[in-house]
Amino acid sequence: MKKIEAIQKEFGTQIARAALDMQAIKLDPVNPFRWASGYRMPMYNDNRRLLADSTTRKQIAEGFHALTDALNLSVEVVAGTATAGIPHATTLADAMGLPLVYVRSSGKDHGLGQQIEGPGPSLSLEGKDVLLIEDLISTGGSSIKAIRALQEAGARVSYCLSIFTYGFDAAREAFSSLAEKVGHVSLLDYDTMLQVAQDSGYLDIDGVDLLSSWRKDPFGWGQTHGFE
Repeated sequence: MKKIEAIQKEFGTQIARAALDMQAIKLDPVNPFRWASGYRMPMYNDNRRLLADSTTRKQIAEGFHALTDALNLSVEVVAGTATAGIPHATTLADAMGLPLVYVRSSGKDHGLGQQIEGPGPSLSLEGKDVLLIEDLISTGGSSIKAIRALQEAGARVSYCLSIFTYGFDAAREAFSSLAEKVGHVSLLDYDTMLQVAQDSGYLDIDGVDLLSSWRKDPFGWGQTHGFE
């Protein structure tokens, strides 16, 4: 059985190359992007672009499946976060032959007001081992909301798997705040992404240094470097 680090090295490197080629990950420390929060950040992630390539979709599902084996997870239901986690949760659930649900950021304001879509007469989450699939973990906020919704529905959630993580301290703190311990592992981490970007010529050493400094202080980086 492969170890987690070996799985991340194999699949993370492949995904990083695809993400840079397809501009699912954009890096620009000279002219940073403005995130929805208003902060200027030197990178932007849009994993939805990975959906355009069937090979990459398959690699992501295979990577997630390999992680479930390496972590020795008992999985009875696969859950995806809405909306970007849904397609990858679907591919994984199909590969594992398991039921699928997805979790909205909040309950609907009409009908049954459901936050979790999929459960019904043929599927109850009560007492089920549910694996949560995210596309991206930044501060961890959306993951924590989804985990709590699943737990309130009676599910046991031991892990959240994601395609990519920035590795922010805020995410570690968010997961630590949960009353019941939930682990989180990503196929592609920030350091691997930077290494692939440098090896491929996407970034020079100065760019790598700037991106490394950003992760240490992501919300102060823009002002430190002269951006509003």
